[in-house]
Amino acid sequence: MSLSDTLVELINISSVIGNEEEITSAIEFRMTAARHVNRLGNALVVGEPTGKPIIALYGHTDTVPEQGNGTASVHGERVYGLGASDMKAGVAVMVHVLEDPAVIEGPYDVIGVFYDKEEGPSADNGLEDVLDAVPWLATAEFSVVLEPTDLNLELGCNGAMNADIVFSGHAAHSARPWLGENAVTKAGAWLAEMHDRRPEPVEIAGLEYREVFSVTKASGGIANNVLPSRFTLNLNYRFPPIYNLERAEARLRDVASAADEIMITDRASPGMIPEGNPHLERLEELVGGAKTAKQGWTDVARLTGRGVPAVNYGPGEVAQAHQVTESVPVENLGIVFDVLHGFLTT
Repeated sequence: MSLSDTLVELINISSVIGNEEEITSAIEFRMTAARHVNRLGNALVVGEPTGKPIIALYGHTDTVPEQGNGTASVHGERVYGLGASDMKAGVAVMVHVLEDPAVIEGPYDVIGVFYDKEEGPSADNGLEDVLDAVPWLATAEFSVVLEPTDLNLELGCNGAMNADIVFSGHAAHSARPWLGENAVTKAGAWLAEMHDRRPEPVEIAGLEYREVFSVTKASGGIANNVLPSRFTLNLNYRFPPIYNLERAEARLRDVASAADEIMITDRASPGMIPEGNPHLERLEELVGGAKTAKQGWTDVARLTGRGVPAVNYGPGEVAQAHQVTESVPVENLGIVFDVLHGFLTT
């Protein structure tokens, strides 16, 4: 079966977050023919230590909800469908790499980790349970997360934090607004500042990350003729790996200091760059091209937080993730397979 055929098959198995059982069973059935497979709920660990240095590949099997794009199709040199880029293309490459005889017999114990619930809240991510249940994964000399990277090698990743930003007022009849205080318009000056706020570049190891604050949701008011007494906004903060969670929270609270209340609702640490790792140097030579900072959050952060050197490298296109017309070039699958095959057999 070709790489594109495998990708089409994976896309046609619906695996919207929370419903990953069928795709996990399909991958388990195929992998069992060539490798030892350990199933942990709707996650799989393919391979086991034999004494050789461990290199691990990671891919999540879930997708965001369907937008009428749940069935795969091939047009020209692209495969279309939900999860094509994020990240069933990476999962398809993993499957082919893990069942390749030269990889199995090569100089490394190559381990594949397929996990669920990546597209939801950080606290529910299925990889955390896998890493807790299989502690020897933390002994890997190097790990590759096959998230979409446009064929670039992406190092580290920004951390992510969300907070409820609350402006409080006093309810009153809209015909007599001087008897109250409008919580929505009270937030106006701060919202104007946020609208004009530009991303802040931060250079680390020659790579440019961007610190970004974005207001992504807002709610307030109970009726058309009542001044709102409470206005709540979600502030999404993407912070570079020079900040730990404590410093990042302090930054967020400073930016939102005009609010009456600030409640952190979700947080995820940034991913570190595995500087000086010899496997990174080998992979850089094979990939060639650009080496960039990862602006979005990925599970590289979860791995490096446990001391596991990890990078992002995958066949998907970043701009295609979560799009109605999501797709991936067929050529990208072969390129990433060839790079990883060379990396894992040399």
